[in-house]
Amino acid sequence: MEGCKRGNRRAYELLYELHAARLKSIAFHLVGSRADAEDAVHDAFLKVYRAMDGFAGESSLSTWMCRILINCCYDVLRKRQRQAEQPVKTEAASESKLPLKLALERALERLNERQRIVFLLFEVEGLRHSEIAAVLQVPEGTSRSWLFEAKRELKRSLMGKSA
Repeated sequence: MEGCKRGNRRAYELLYELHAARLKSIAFHLVGSRADAEDAVHDAFLKVYRAMDGFAGESSLSTWMCRILINCCYDVLRKRQRQAEQPVKTEAASESKLPLKLALERALERLNERQRIVFLLFEVEGLRHSEIAAVLQVPEGTSRSWLFEAKRELKRSLMGKSA
C-alpha cells in the first residue's frame, strides 16, 4: 500500500498480480464477456491508481477494489444498453456447454441484479457475507437475505417451477 501511494511501479505490479485474477473472474461473471471483463478490470485498476491517495483504509484494500470493479462493470453494462445493441451473446451461453451448466447460467441471468451478484460473490468467488456487505455497502443480514432469495429462485427456475 505504501509503495503504491508513493507511486512505486513495482508495488502496482504486485497489486495487480495479487488481485487481477479474482477481479477478472468477478467481472466476467457480471458482464458475461471476457473482453468486457478485461476492459472493466483495466478501468478499475486505473481508478485504483488515481484514487490510491484517497484510500483511507476504512475497509480492506480488496473490498475497496472490488467495489470499484463492480462500478466499472455497471459502466460497461450501461454502455451496452446506451448503444442499443442487440444483446451480446455471452461466452457463458456457448452452445458447447453441458446442459446443466447452460441451464444454471440461464437461471442466473434471470435473477435480479442484487441476487445474482451476491450469489456469484459468495458461491463462485468465495467471499464471506461480511466482505460482500462491505463491497455492496449493505448490512450483512441483507447479503444473507439476498443469497437466500437467489438460491430459492435458482431452485425454482432449475426445477421448472414458475417464480
